Amino acid sequence: MSGSQSESQIRLLLVEDMPQVANYIRSLLDSQSKIKLLEVVRDGRSVLDQIREHQPDVLIVDALLQGRINGLAVAREVREAGLDLPIIALTVPQKPIKIGDGMGATDVLSMPFSGYDFMRLLQEMNDAARARSPESLSRVYAFFGAKGGVGTTTIAYNVAVAVAGLNYRVALIDGSLQFGDLRGLLRVADDVPSIVQLPTAHIQRADLEQVMYRDASGVELLFAPPRIEMAEMVTPRDIERLLSLMRKIYNIVIIDTATAVDDTVLAYVDNSDGVVQVVTYEWTSLLRARAMADTLTAINFPAEHMRYLVNRSDSLGGMPREAVAQALGRQADFGVVSDGVLVLEANNRGLPFMTMAPDAAIARDIAKIAADLTRTMEPTPIGHSRQASTTSAQ
Repeated sequence: MSGSQSESQIRLLLVEDMPQVANYIRSLLDSQSKIKLLEVVRDGRSVLDQIREHQPDVLIVDALLQGRINGLAVAREVREAGLDLPIIALTVPQKPIKIGDGMGATDVLSMPFSGYDFMRLLQEMNDAARARSPESLSRVYAFFGAKGGVGTTTIAYNVAVAVAGLNYRVALIDGSLQFGDLRGLLRVADDVPSIVQLPTAHIQRADLEQVMYRDASGVELLFAPPRIEMAEMVTPRDIERLLSLMRKIYNIVIIDTATAVDDTVLAYVDNSDGVVQVVTYEWTSLLRARAMADTLTAINFPAEHMRYLVNRSDSLGGMPREAVAQALGRQADFGVVSDGVLVLEANNRGLPFMTMAPDAAIARDIAKIAADLTRTMEPTPIGHSRQASTTSAQ
């Protein structure tokens, strides 16, 4: 487990009309989870549509592809369409290929090849592409409250709104599958689609667009199921696939997780770049946060990717201020002051307090968190149109 984006799953699209070659590549991938084969495309004429639909990280094209369009022509078409993903051309020693301007391909793999060579090349190409692509702007953060009532959902929602206000494309996931709070907080009807409407395999961008809800703030939300028993329909593997795709679409993905440590929460954490633990000056809150930190450390989640946020940080009651450092072994990273009147009014109206009172002290604290979570990102967000909405808030 790493929680690092650089080690997330590589999504592969294969353009191959020879069943023997396609089956060999499938066999190489069967015993591992690092690389996901999205689809095998037999007709080069449909490749552009397949790329736009599946959003792969790497494209492999058989240079010997037959049909109305050959493999190298496919690679050139991809480049002419302005798509900058790595393209690996498959060939045989008898027909060598030299990479050059106008070829479209990024590298060449000659058949037969070993599983080691195949995996190594895919990893190298993907790492190089990530370093220079808009996806280097993508981050996933799991907001976790080890104790109920500490304000995790309200904070996660308002941080998402603040990030959207910085002109980044933001998704907010209601990760508490049994008792999701975001639907109720925003006054959204039960018949609005949720995560259970997504396919359990081969999730595509179009599938996601059908279920994302566009809030008036600019945040796109993926709701938890409307009924408790539907939560079991979502598996950790589904979550892994979902976040792999969302990284291709959103600059920031924020997950409002459940107050639990189970396979679902660990799947969210495992596929995140950072965890923000929300605590208050209550001994039970601090003890549970420390227990969660110990759990994450035991499963090798990097300590430097864990952050602590003290909600109601100006409260006069509760534990002494130094109790946070004593219980957690470090100072808190963020603090959010109290404003019960504003928060209650905003939540009762289903609105973010960030937009209701942007100059309030609590809103300024949230804005600082949003700025910190995007600080290491380049200034050019993933392009998107706010008019190209999915399901719009009424």
